[in-house]
Amino acid sequence: MKYAFFPGCVARGGCPELYGAAKLICQRLGIELQEMPGASCTGAGVLQEKNEFLGDTLNARTFAMAEDLGLQIMTICSTCQGVMSQANHRMRKDPEYLARVNKELAVEGLEYKGTANPKHLLWVMIEDVGLDKLTELITRPLSGIRMAPFYGCYLVRPTDALDMEEHPERLTALEQVIETLGATVVDFSGKTRCCGFPILTINETNSVAMVAKHTLDVKDLGADAMVTPCPLCHLNLDGYQPKAQAQAQRKIDMPILHLPQAIGLAMGISRKELGLQKHIVSTKALMVKVGAA
Repeated sequence: MKYAFFPGCVARGGCPELYGAAKLICQRLGIELQEMPGASCTGAGVLQEKNEFLGDTLNARTFAMAEDLGLQIMTICSTCQGVMSQANHRMRKDPEYLARVNKELAVEGLEYKGTANPKHLLWVMIEDVGLDKLTELITRPLSGIRMAPFYGCYLVRPTDALDMEEHPERLTALEQVIETLGATVVDFSGKTRCCGFPILTINETNSVAMVAKHTLDVKDLGADAMVTPCPLCHLNLDGYQPKAQAQAQRKIDMPILHLPQAIGLAMGISRKELGLQKHIVSTKALMVKVGAA
């Protein structure tokens, strides 16, 4: 099983522990990753707001590179997944628009033929690898751990671009993985809402309030940790949690795990190898409870 690997910018910059953890678990799962060093940022939705055509062209360039490799794309970033899926949806439904995009790509000798089907690691786990395979690799079940899922925005909508009708299992994929790891799912209404990251630079107070809302909701429900497939959500929920705690005037201390870190823990991979010591909010108490201290 081989994919053109698109980790995204944040997994190589702001959250490098995600990149390392993802490569470790993929190796154990038998997923071969072909890097695409020339691929560019998806635009994170921000670029599309200013110049949709430019943003879509950049994504088509990445798709064309994967086509040349004869591989489908796997990403570990929900935001990248959402942006790529929306760009792909626009190009696939409008051949004239795709032709305009390809005119720009021709400068580099590239052409996007419309066959890309980018998939987040979470979806790959459910649809391609299978939870039975994951179960076989679990050596340290997360029994007794209460874990809250946090999808964020881009992995659940818009449903048409994300093929939710064809793949309804994607709506509960994170819960399915958490249960397979042996943990108890702490369900809460905020799991598919925005983490606050998109408004951080224009309204930090409201962004931090959103962090406080999500983390305190799961704390009050008895969660030991949150797990997210989105590194931008991680940046906000983990990195701005100290400010959220001060603003809400309540202690939070809610560890935020990247999806590959949670999977890696259940596989018996060490805390250090998974980069769990690099988080802003300490994971030490969680590691003691897991038995991975």
